[in-house]
Amino acid sequence: MVALLGGLTMGCTVAPANAWWLAWVALAPLWVIVRRNSGWGDRASSSDSPQSPLITRTFRWGDSRQDFFANCALLPILWGMGYHGLALSWIVDLHPLTWMGIPWLGSVAIALFAWVFITLWGAAIPLVWSLGFSLAARLFRPTLPSAHPPTRPLFLILTGTALWCATETLWSHSPLYWTSLALTQSPHNLPILHLGQLSGPTAVTAAIVAVNGLLAESFLAWRTRPQRVSAEPERNSQSAPNGNHPPLPGSPSSASRYLALALALLATTHLGGWVLLRQPLADQDNQALTVGLVQGNVPTRIKLFETGERLALERYTQGYNALADAGVDLVVMPEGAFPWVWVGTAQQARHPLYQAVLARGVPAIVGTVGWQERRMTQSLFALAPNGEIAGHYDKVKLVPLGEYIPFEEVLGRVVGRLSLIQGSMHPGHLEQRFDTPVGRAIAAICYESAFSYLFRQQAAAGGEFILTASNNDPYPRRMMLQHKAQDVMRAIESDRWAVRVTNTGLSGIVNPHGETVWLSGDQTLETHAASIYRRRSKTPYVRWGDWLLVLLAGLSVIREAIPTGIPLIASWLRRSRNSPKPPPS
Repeated sequence: MVALLGGLTMGCTVAPANAWWLAWVALAPLWVIVRRNSGWGDRASSSDSPQSPLITRTFRWGDSRQDFFANCALLPILWGMGYHGLALSWIVDLHPLTWMGIPWLGSVAIALFAWVFITLWGAAIPLVWSLGFSLAARLFRPTLPSAHPPTRPLFLILTGTALWCATETLWSHSPLYWTSLALTQSPHNLPILHLGQLSGPTAVTAAIVAVNGLLAESFLAWRTRPQRVSAEPERNSQSAPNGNHPPLPGSPSSASRYLALALALLATTHLGGWVLLRQPLADQDNQALTVGLVQGNVPTRIKLFETGERLALERYTQGYNALADAGVDLVVMPEGAFPWVWVGTAQQARHPLYQAVLARGVPAIVGTVGWQERRMTQSLFALAPNGEIAGHYDKVKLVPLGEYIPFEEVLGRVVGRLSLIQGSMHPGHLEQRFDTPVGRAIAAICYESAFSYLFRQQAAAGGEFILTASNNDPYPRRMMLQHKAQDVMRAIESDRWAVRVTNTGLSGIVNPHGETVWLSGDQTLETHAASIYRRRSKTPYVRWGDWLLVLLAGLSVIREAIPTGIPLIASWLRRSRNSPKPPPS
């Protein structure tokens, strides 16, 4: 129950509750559970001696396999279900899908399946972390039962933080990813989000995990204080000739020290982020750009039918004309504004928007579908004033079952996609560059906003401003707020202005400090013109990528592997020399 409540508490940190401060304590209960049952505890058995075989020390599951399964597998899953299940509950708004010809009960089943699947996929993150923490505990247990230096819990913090960050990074390269711990701080805790300029979302996640770990260690030290002090009076009195000795991990002073360290880390990370937040933007007037956004509000349930096509043509063409008359430099339209293939075909010359661009001479970024290798693509096309295609971007992270069928040769016959478009779409490649008539953009479509490395790569390649285009229908406002929070992090990490245009909301403008300059309503038809600035700066994250993860992992391995590995190697060599040799044949 404690694990589930901790996960639900973490789920309250994202929209709509946005209680971001809870993230700094909500992981601590899970840390306590895993720490006490993973092998990092203070007891050591004879099987943990350096003379024991490595396989025995690695896979000694404690007093019972049932306890290990419950505390290091089941409870982390419950924590993850609480967090990801609550944060991602908006997915059930897929229902109703009756407009696709799916029966009502079938629509409910599909929405519930999607919710359960993405919840369990997210819950696998704390599960993998817990198992990795347990494995590290058994590999790097102290070589003697009494060898517990007072600094050891600090190295547990280092190991646990590195493992969590590594697991999230691994998940971020999977097809499904949304609820990183860093998301819990966006968009309200701008100082801590500015750590993303240093090493991306890993820097924010690492701070959250480390503070929670220190709080958990403080609780463990306080909780075990009576037993530790009473159980070892003789050793405590003999630890030094003058009676002075360092505090035990379970002593009162240890609990106070870990609590002080947690508060100090919390303060210093926020102070460092605040210093970055206070840096002036120093935008140059000659890099100013007036951008117009069209939020068409064409529901998906009609978009692919004749009524929806007429409505899309009318609203987006009228919106373009109004913004062109207002004197903007560029008009941007959302993902799937025109969800049929027309660019590069005979229909292009007859398309009302194409004719409007030729007549008005204002370039446009249009969300539509393209055609690559006999498959459709989810794309953005940049139309130049003369009607030429100045550049295009194809969506890299396609939605499983929504835009493509995983393992299509096997599942294609039995799994129907949640879309009327037949067959899987073709994904774009990671090295794309999106050139527009007003400069190189950093492009993302739909939930690509959750994948920070897509933005970093484009920023490093010369991207001057961010353009994200999304549909967001049929999802509710809380999903739209989470989506906007993702773009806030990307703007800060890359030090770029962000233009986010959506079909149903929330469209907006975000400056490089993550501050929202303008935000649309949801489920509304809107046009808006705003000034942004092209920028060419490179943050440490853009220059060097996720270097903090490499540093954390390297320090963890060096600290734990070398002191433990040398006795293990020596023990193995001794056994090899002392083992009887087989008689000659």
